[in-house]
Amino acid sequence: MTDQVSQTFRKEEKLCSQKIMGDLFLSGNSFLCYPVKIVWKKQDLLPSTFPSQTGFSVAKRLFKHSVDRNRLKRLLRESYRRHKSNLYTALNATDSRIALMVIYIAKEELPYVKIEPAIARAIKKISEQLTIDN
Repeated sequence: MTDQVSQTFRKEEKLCSQKIMGDLFLSGNSFLCYPVKIVWKKQDLLPSTFPSQTGFSVAKRLFKHSVDRNRLKRLLRESYRRHKSNLYTALNATDSRIALMVIYIAKEELPYVKIEPAIARAIKKISEQLTIDN
């Protein structure tokens, strides 16, 4: 990967491993940045060349129609894609790798202008935590 972080969200950056997800929810760090909950954990053995693997989730019990869930996940992915360069900079500076899960917790469908700042704050908080730990 080059010094300039690509503004894409590739398949290798997606968190797909059930084992890593299970470990993430059992012993990961979590915090709220309304309307999202972030669960993350340092991972030594990520099966990717990228410093982070990220998953996105919207509860079926809150949004019954798949079109609503898919739209919200698309908004989450887009805002993460636009702000991930800050996270990658912090990860590369501390030589860390993380698994990250973004969970939408609001009970109503919020517009992108409400979701994007929350993702930006969450990424900033993770970056700060990484620099404190190292």
